[in-house]
Parts: sequence; structure tokens; C-alpha cells
Amino acid sequence: MSVHRARPVRDLADRAAELDPAPPRPDAHKVVVLALDGVYPFELGIPHRVLGSADGRYEVLSASVDGQPVRTDADLTVTPGHGPEVLAEADTVIIPPYGITPESAADPDPRALAALSRIRPGTRLVSICTGAFLLAAAGLLDGRRATTHWELTGIFQELFPRVELDAGVLFVDHGDVLTSAGAASGVDICLHLVRQDHGSEVANQVARRCVVPPYRDGGQAQYIDRPLPPASETGTGPTRDWALQRLELPLPLEQLAAHAAMSTRTFARRFRQETGLSPGRWLTQQRLRRARHLLESSDLPVERVAHEVGFATATSLRRHLAAETGVVPSVYRRTFRVSDPAAEGGVSSRADAGNACRGSGGNRG
Repeated sequence: MSVHRARPVRDLADRAAELDPAPPRPDAHKVVVLALDGVYPFELGIPHRVLGSADGRYEVLSASVDGQPVRTDADLTVTPGHGPEVLAEADTVIIPPYGITPESAADPDPRALAALSRIRPGTRLVSICTGAFLLAAAGLLDGRRATTHWELTGIFQELFPRVELDAGVLFVDHGDVLTSAGAASGVDICLHLVRQDHGSEVANQVARRCVVPPYRDGGQAQYIDRPLPPASETGTGPTRDWALQRLELPLPLEQLAAHAAMSTRTFARRFRQETGLSPGRWLTQQRLRRARHLLESSDLPVERVAHEVGFATATSLRRHLAAETGVVPSVYRRTFRVSDPAAEGGVSSRADAGNACRGSGGNRG
């Protein structure tokens, strides 16, 4: 009996060992993750987990701006293994997100800027979420297209008008400088680095080890919630409220103007003044907003969803949704559908849940 038990135990130990990062190869690409005050622990660990799963192709080190422990945005402090001097040896430097205020975003810690000055010319720079604010403050994004978390686009554009901000994508690759959106987009951009450096086969292998998709369709536009501003009781406000209750109807401009007791020209002008959009564009946005809700919360077929929100055909809904979010209705529904994980074949036991967490390093976003 003991012989039969020993083999499964050894098999389990061998499989568990496979989840541990392989030691760096002699020619490993050196990555330094610069942890700033207020760093987000989840994103801080992403490069170590993802790049560290590439069979020793990367050596991933952590550094602080002064070699001292770093306060995180959680109730813990981390102690990176290195000070800023290691940045001079890096092939890639990654800036994970950290807590910012309007003041600190415009005027970051001088020690952080001094740390960046140690980086050798030609070193690849990568930011996750608010890490882009440090790169922008250092002038490293001027004249470039970049991205950050969609909720911070207003303050970013105000502070850094010379950066071409694209809030609709998960990441932007300029070759030597890459920026990504919030949280799990750090996984996306690290997988992209592996894909660029070593090809899709290696990147797919890393994704399987981390239990994440090797590539996500669409961009962060599909995650942006656009709440409706309160309609006023004057102007076109009452007509907008009236239209929201009848989105399944055609609602031509003439009908909207008649409800508001205005000429079509006056109505269109007032509508744009009050909303910043034409009536047609506003209706499309509201129909898409309602369609997204139905895709998330119901089992209605796409054709029925299109009918319920006023699109003439399912094809029209697919075209408009893809233009706004980068994904078609079926992909959007799979991403956001509210359902019971067990019913969908998800984690079915406590043991499975533990294996899933260990396999992903806890970095599933």
C-alpha cells in the first residue's frame, strides 16, 4: 500500500514545483519594478507573476526610490530588494500604479524623478494605470499616444496636454515606452511583452500557467460606465426623459422636436448645447447603454435585445456596440454576464478554488 501512495504524492509535489518560477537564465532580460509610495500591491506583483512564469527568460527585481520599505495603499508595507541604483542595470523598467492626488500627480516625488534619471537610454519603459502619471510628469510621454485608467482621463489630459491620451484601449505600445490601463490590464501588457520578446507560443504558455486569457478582445471602453446626468426640467430635458421611456420606438427628430414644442432646427441646437451631442448620437448612446444592461442581466437573444432598445436589426446593434466597446454582443455578454459560477462550469470545490488561486498567483484581474 505504501508503494501505491508514494507515487501520487511525488506526482503532486512535482506538479506543485512546476508552479514555482524558474531561476533566471544567464542571458535573462532584467526587469526592474519601481515601487513608489502608495503602490497598489496587486499590480506590484503582476510583473513577477507573469514574467516570472516564462521559464527563466526574465529576471524580475523590485526597487524603491531610496532602498527603504514602501507603504502600499493597503494596510501593509513592502520591502523591495533593491534601491534605485539597480535601475541602471535594467533592460525594462515597470512603474506599477500608486495612489495619487491632483497635487502629487502634477508634482511627483523628486526622488521618483531622480530614480528615473538613472535609467539607461534605450531601456524599455512600461507603466500600469497611474504609473503613466510619473512618466508623463518626467516628459517621457510628450508627443506620444498613451493610456491610463479611464476614470483618470480628465485630470491626466488637464495636466499633460502634450500627451495624446487614448482612454479606450487596454494598452499602448510605442516600442520603447508602453502604457496600460487599470488593474488587470497589467496582466495584458506583461503578456504582450512576452509575446513581443518570445512569440505567441511562449506567451500562451505563460497565460495558461497564470490561468488568464492570452489576449482580451476589445479595450477598456467596454468597462466604462457612463451614468446619465440628471435631465433639467426645462429646455430639452423633459423630452430626453420622455425618449428614455420609449427607446424601442424609432423617435425621429421631428417627433422629438414636436414633443418639446420646438422647430427641428431650434431643438437640435438646444439639444447639442445641453448635452454636447446631436439627438441622433445621444439616442444611439442611450440605446447602447440599455443594450449593455440587457446583455449583462438577461438571457434575451441578441435579436430581441436589439428590438427592445430600438435598433432595427441585430446587425445594427453589433456594429454600434463594436464601434463603442471594441467587442460584439456575444463577447460582451461572456465578459459581464451575471451568473452562478458553478452553473457555468466554474470553480466547483474548495480544493479546486485553492488550486486555481495558486496557479494564478492570486493575480487574476
